[in-house]
Amino acid sequence: MFITFEGIDGSGKSTQIKRLKERLEKEGALVKEFRDPGGPLVSEKIREMLLNPDYEIDPVTELLLFSAARSQLMAENVLPSLEEGAVVILDRFYDSTTAYQGYGRESVSHEEIEKMNGVASHKREPDLTIYMKIPLQEAKSRMADEKDRMEQAGDPFFEKVVKGFNRIAEQEDRIITVDATQPQDQVHERIWQCVQQHFSRR
Repeated sequence: MFITFEGIDGSGKSTQIKRLKERLEKEGALVKEFRDPGGPLVSEKIREMLLNPDYEIDPVTELLLFSAARSQLMAENVLPSLEEGAVVILDRFYDSTTAYQGYGRESVSHEEIEKMNGVASHKREPDLTIYMKIPLQEAKSRMADEKDRMEQAGDPFFEKVVKGFNRIAEQEDRIITVDATQPQDQVHERIWQCVQQHFSRR
């Protein structure tokens, strides 16, 4: 089973991923957790470039770098883990590319990004996507003062990203929207309910 978590920084993805992983493992599941971009050495090196505030990166270059990191992650970690029978949980996937580089940066058309996402993901869609929905201002209040290159993009950019995530969530049946403003325990129980329902349909 391939589960992805989406949402802007400050939505609580990391916390809920950890809790879901621990609960699945208690149920006896083999769970592999990765982040996108990240994982393999190649992808981690690309991540360093993408988040380094000292670099100025063209929007199209940014799109290509995210996609390159994703392809390596899929080839080296995600696809082999799924073949092994593991539940794979991924912190971000190509919905983030659509939201950030498509709606936010407006780097290329959404049709071109969709094609790029298909290539970079090796045509593997998530089985279930958890969208941690949260207003921008509340997310900002949870974030650290020190910001990476992406986090320095400014409110107008992130407002477009949020609208992008909301639109994607409305269009994709695999996406479950979770109110990330709720207490952590309530959010976790909602996510666990969604995961159990998905497992029961398999």
